[in-house]
Parts: sequence; C-alpha cells; structure tokens
Amino acid sequence: MIEGLIFIAVIAGLFFFLWEKKDPIRSEREENPPSVIPFPKKPPSENRPTYYAPPTPSPFNEKTARDAVEKPVIRGRAYVVDGDTVVIRKTQIRLFGVDAPEMNHPYGKKAKWALVKLCKGQEVKAEVTDVDAHGRTVAKCYLPDGRDLSAEMVKLGLAIDWPKFSDGVYKPLEVPDVRKKLWLADARQKGRMHIWDKYDAKQKERQENA
Repeated sequence: MIEGLIFIAVIAGLFFFLWEKKDPIRSEREENPPSVIPFPKKPPSENRPTYYAPPTPSPFNEKTARDAVEKPVIRGRAYVVDGDTVVIRKTQIRLFGVDAPEMNHPYGKKAKWALVKLCKGQEVKAEVTDVDAHGRTVAKCYLPDGRDLSAEMVKLGLAIDWPKFSDGVYKPLEVPDVRKKLWLADARQKGRMHIWDKYDAKQKERQENA
C-alpha cells in the first residue's frame, strides 16, 4: 500500500517537472513579472468630458439694431400739444434735441402758440430718430421750406438746447440769458427736479387761496 503511494507521488512529480520544461515562457513570466506602470491621473478639470462650446454671441446693441433699419418719415399737418410736442397722423412726436417749458410753467403757453404759428397750414415732415424713455417718438421736424422746428423754437427764445440728446447742435442758436428765462427747463436738464416740486407746490397753494 505504501509502496503504491510512493510510486504515484514519483509519477506525479515527474509529470509536473516535464510540464514546466514544456512551457518555459510561462515559467519565466512567473519568475520575472513585468513592471506595472500606473496610468497618470488627469487633473479634475481634465477628467470632465469635453463638449463643443459655441462662440459667445456679441451683446445686443439696441442702437445699432435701430440704425440698421431705415428710419421712418411721417408727413402731415401737425397738431401742437406744447412747445416741443406735436401730433402727426395720430403719432405723438417730441421735437428732437430741445426742451421747451411745460404748459403750466412760465412761457409754456407762449411756446405752444409760437409753435402753432410755425406749423399752421403747413405739412410737417418728421424724420424719426428715436423713442424716448416715456415711449414717445422723437423726430427732427421740418417745414416745407426746410426750416427745422427745433431750431426755430430755440431762435425764438422759447426752447433751449438739450445737449444730452442733441450733442449741442442747437446751443449756438440760444438767445442771451434764455436759461434764466426758462429756468425750470434748465433745472430739468441738470436733474434738479426738487425745484419743480417747489414750484408746483406754490402753484397749488395759490390756486387753493384764490
């Protein structure tokens, strides 16, 4: 029995020895395993998938968009609202680049009737330039003989140039001391609206005491 076991062990050992000799590559690979080179890790930002980023569009420029479209022209008889506002073909239009007194301010009614006299019986051409903060159409308005209504009102001393909108084009036409005369319009241009509040309060007080 023992002899049989020894014989089997010898045969198994001989078989294993012959099998190792038969596959030398395997033996060499097991004795000298290849060096493992770790794959370099990318920074966190590089590990994120890369997507196509479309070019950032230029910011919308309202003025450029408006200028790209031909400015409309409105023609017709003008109904005068005040010294710097008319209505042509149901469109309320603010005269370009000037400021006239309000109807309840000194010279307000005089400014209105001066503009009425200029426009009476005339077809006015309004070249639209913009829309103001109050949603009113702003236009350069011309009489048939080519006279600019804004310029005419300034020359009459019943309106003043508004450099913020006109770039000072009507400033040379202002009559001497007109800003003292139209002091409320001048105050508005300088952002001194508290002067308007005081004036309106005094007007209301006078009406109540009348």
